[in-house]
Amino acid sequence: MEETLFTKIINREIPADIVYEDDLCLAFKDINPQAPLHILVIPKKHIAKISDAEKDDQDLLGYLLLKAGMIAKDQGYGEAFRLVINNGENAGQTVFHLHIHILAGRNLTWPPG
Repeated sequence: MEETLFTKIINREIPADIVYEDDLCLAFKDINPQAPLHILVIPKKHIAKISDAEKDDQDLLGYLLLKAGMIAKDQGYGEAFRLVINNGENAGQTVFHLHIHILAGRNLTWPPG
């Protein structure tokens, strides 16, 4: 597995405020929150960015989206939240390990950024 900040969180080499974990994914609070709720959902399998995902990752990607919705609901924001996946540096991706941002708890305007 390629060593990233998120890999170190998965391996418990650095701390994180983990809100959910199972065999396939880990979810934790963002250290620089952009909304009252800002959680990152990451697969334990290293995929650098969404455009690097392969057909074999299809079930995992769907699973991550379902878990993100479940986590938002568990955190009290099941009716209004945004999911964001940045793909590549020019799209704002800073850690090259696929992750889904769950944002909620404030008015999220459109278009974003």
